[in-house]
Amino acid sequence: MSDILLEIKDLNVKVGDKHILKNINLVIKKGETHVVMGPNGSGKSTLVNTIMSNPKYEIMSGKIFFEGEDVTDMAADERAKRGIFMSFQSPVEVSGISVENFIRTSKSAVDDKPVSVLRFNMDLSKKMKELQMKPEYAARYLNYGFSGGEKKKTEILQMRILNPKLAMLDETDSGLDVDAVRIVSEGIKDYKNDDNALLIITHHKEIIHNVVPDFVHVLVDGAIAKEGDGSLIHKIEEEGYGWIRDEVNSSNGN
Repeated sequence: MSDILLEIKDLNVKVGDKHILKNINLVIKKGETHVVMGPNGSGKSTLVNTIMSNPKYEIMSGKIFFEGEDVTDMAADERAKRGIFMSFQSPVEVSGISVENFIRTSKSAVDDKPVSVLRFNMDLSKKMKELQMKPEYAARYLNYGFSGGEKKKTEILQMRILNPKLAMLDETDSGLDVDAVRIVSEGIKDYKNDDNALLIITHHKEIIHNVVPDFVHVLVDGAIAKEGDGSLIHKIEEEGYGWIRDEVNSSNGN
């Protein structure tokens, strides 16, 4: 049986009339952690939103496979049921539904079966404690009046409870202080095992201190311009993206 979770082949994506992603090819296997970096506007968020089937992002050509199944035309809820999860860069506030009810409903929908309330609440309490979230947050409306750090912790809480096969984190570290980054990083580390995979979108290296990437992909102008291991992150931190652009221009004869 193949250990490939996600395979993207020659993916081209547009938003409106703008061509954003260009000929993206990517393979993610079980047990792997992939980091995607790149300048603002390079297509990082477009990539994960497309994998999650956000209707705003239109696939022009190419295919997306998950565990060997073609999910290119599959809706977001169907992809979620198959084990794909996305943590949002800017989680929205939802009035009228509590954190507990939202996550329990999501768990039931993804698992396609009723959830034991007692077992769920025990698991929720345990994981909230691990993320240093106050117990009363479970009864509050989802993200309503939460700080930026609490919103990001709630995203990681959802990931820990839903336990997806592939978790995609879109700049989960943005706007967090040092302590919050450490707590979120530990939550990510606790989730990770040999049977699942991570795709992390980030500008910084702080969040991956505890989650060492196997592969780093750099997007420039919607295309994968550079790939490597974790050492690539350190070079980008020190030198920026200019040298990668120069390599791209040189290879294109510019």
